[in-house]
Amino acid sequence: MRIARWTHEETVGEGFVVDDRVVPFPDGLTVADALARGIDGAAALLSRVADAAGIPLADVDLLAPVVPPSVRDFVAFEEHVEGVSAGVEGKSDVPPEWYQAPTFYFTNPHTILAPFQEVTPPVTERLDFELEVAVVIGAVPGSTGSNLTPDAAAEHIFGYTIMNDWSARDLQAREMKVRLGPCKGKDFGTTLGPWIVTADELVPYLDAEGFLAVHAEVYVNDALVGEDLVSNAGWPFPEFVAYASRNSRVVPGDVLGSGTVGNGGCLGELWGRNQGLIPPPLQTGDEVRMVVEGIGEIRARVGAPVPAPVLPPARPRSRARRR
Repeated sequence: MRIARWTHEETVGEGFVVDDRVVPFPDGLTVADALARGIDGAAALLSRVADAAGIPLADVDLLAPVVPPSVRDFVAFEEHVEGVSAGVEGKSDVPPEWYQAPTFYFTNPHTILAPFQEVTPPVTERLDFELEVAVVIGAVPGSTGSNLTPDAAAEHIFGYTIMNDWSARDLQAREMKVRLGPCKGKDFGTTLGPWIVTADELVPYLDAEGFLAVHAEVYVNDALVGEDLVSNAGWPFPEFVAYASRNSRVVPGDVLGSGTVGNGGCLGELWGRNQGLIPPPLQTGDEVRMVVEGIGEIRARVGAPVPAPVLPPARPRSRARRR
């Protein structure tokens, strides 16, 4: 099944992509409702509308396929860490702590972009993309989504989508020196789409160890920049979900990104390996296209940067303890 959101004649629709058309859910239901029913519940909805005429896919504008309550983004590809560290620290280094657990950060669920929507970055000299695959969480009867084992976590993976974690590397570099973040280097835009492909559709791509062996590519202005197998991650997706649920909770609609794939999954990795800004940072008018086997493609043009109001730096204070 492919599940999507779209606009058509100024109306938002939510439902299934069936062949070359979109078909709304029955009874005015939404993607959130489908995720709350799990894959079996979504399949039951599809059986009710599969033969409906729907709307030609070519006549709609796709939206991000989910409105996520939260977005976690992992850093799960060793090759990505090696390349980025070479650019930031001057040497390729993967800290031993990276191997201990699949680390993630929370990014902004309020700046999710549609699969073909222009990105409007902040003022930055080092605009970058990040090629990722993300899982979307669905409900499992009787589960609270907390402290899941990897096997239980796998049942919570409703489906997969493509994710582009847009990044302003110069802003990010400043933030990371404070040992917190990233924040403003990342939270201006995350592209998701073009739809959610349910987990059962990608079972043939799972290797013997449970890693998702789909091929992922990224192009800038139609020139191939990077490609990798998503199975080159350090952990399979159920272990991402299980770790996220530790002493916490995952809920339907949550999005968990794999982190940037290796072998040119972002410019930052290549800058580190090349010891310079080669290829160059993204500029206004550039187009970034990502293609993932079994899922589809997303594409976005870089818009003009948007200046933000200036804030003053920290003021040195006396550190008085009493007033």
